Amino acid sequence: MADIILAGFGGQGILTAGKILIDIAAQEDKNVSWTSSYGAEMRGGTASCSVVISDEEIGSPYPTKLDILVALNEPSYDKFIDIVRDGGHVIVNSSLMGERDYPDNVNVYLVDATNMANEMENGRATNLVMLGAMIKATSLLEAETFGKGLDEYFEKKGRNTPKNLQCYKAGYKQVKAVKA
Repeated sequence: MADIILAGFGGQGILTAGKILIDIAAQEDKNVSWTSSYGAEMRGGTASCSVVISDEEIGSPYPTKLDILVALNEPSYDKFIDIVRDGGHVIVNSSLMGERDYPDNVNVYLVDATNMANEMENGRATNLVMLGAMIKATSLLEAETFGKGLDEYFEKKGRNTPKNLQCYKAGYKQVKAVKA
């Protein structure tokens, strides 16, 4: 089982990233849950979603301790870092983080997601870069299966472009451990 929070500013695709994650995990016959939380200001405010992925029945969709934190900005990191389990995984968008020391009890991975998405002329795909980094850092789902599921997700929405998969693969390739 994996208890996950994806968090960032509204408009960064946090909720979409969570939906993509549960969609692909469900296709892999996992039990999933997804709940969201966002500020009234929406774009630019805080947004997060809780995702639970399990081979077993899910007892609660609201994790109290996290296995994985995906933080797309510094305020989100600060808000959720204290509830990551010892040995958990923290994937950080280093594009929007200041210099800091990271805790020793968790595995921390950095990815320059915002800058990478912008360089690939797909600025709205920071979330996809982060998903690639998360898949690489955690091995939660098989990388190729996730990439295929990502294409299928956007095809169903009528918004598939090769740049989406490129952003996912770039995040997968570029994530680096700070503390693991």
